[in-house]
Amino acid sequence: MVKNILGRVFTVWGGLMFIATMLIFIVPIWATGFFPEPKRTEWVIKLCRAWMFLFFPLAGIRVKISGKEKFKKGENYIVVCNHNSLMDVPLTCPGIPGTNKTIAKIEMSRVPLFGLIYKRGSVLLDRSSEHSRKQSYGQMKEVLEWGMHMCIYPEGTRNKTNDPLKSFHDGAFRLSFDTGKKIIPCVIRGTGKMLPHDKSFFFWPGKASMQFLEPVDPTSFENPREMKEHIFQLMWKTLATNH
Repeated sequence: MVKNILGRVFTVWGGLMFIATMLIFIVPIWATGFFPEPKRTEWVIKLCRAWMFLFFPLAGIRVKISGKEKFKKGENYIVVCNHNSLMDVPLTCPGIPGTNKTIAKIEMSRVPLFGLIYKRGSVLLDRSSEHSRKQSYGQMKEVLEWGMHMCIYPEGTRNKTNDPLKSFHDGAFRLSFDTGKKIIPCVIRGTGKMLPHDKSFFFWPGKASMQFLEPVDPTSFENPREMKEHIFQLMWKTLATNH
């Protein structure tokens, strides 16, 4: 009972801090629209890092990131992450070293003010539209051609099961084969406890972590499905162990 009450108090506080800090950065992020790509996204990511650097401590969120050395200078990657919570994108967008974009559902781009920031840092996808899926796939290729990292959540939606992972979709692994870009798996922990899927209007401050694993080369596999299964098992085993 006490935790439920405190969780709602923390939700109000966290929401206020999110909005207050967002208002500091909304105009500079809007102004990045005057830049061409990839300069536009470079500045968006810099501003989002500053925003989260301010927001996370105010909201009581502690962040640990390990494995940044897996990103080699002069190379860009497809980063695949497990998906537990709405907190995952605010964590990964500034947490991935270098400039990056995230594949993201189009519905969030319609949220007032926040939607502007969301659009600036994302490749938008309308999952109900075949045309949108094809268009977003082409845009992800373009992101990689520009030298940016592409962040993808291969589970598609938040994992609401009791298993470490949901089954993966093929897109990230097909993209790796089509472009020749290596995949860096990223294991996220802690965000599911902050914003649990089975509780509404509940936020619990705590520790979130990102662990980057060794890059996986598509040339080591016969086809995208074989690569997908390898990375799924790798991330499952990593999540199943305490780290």
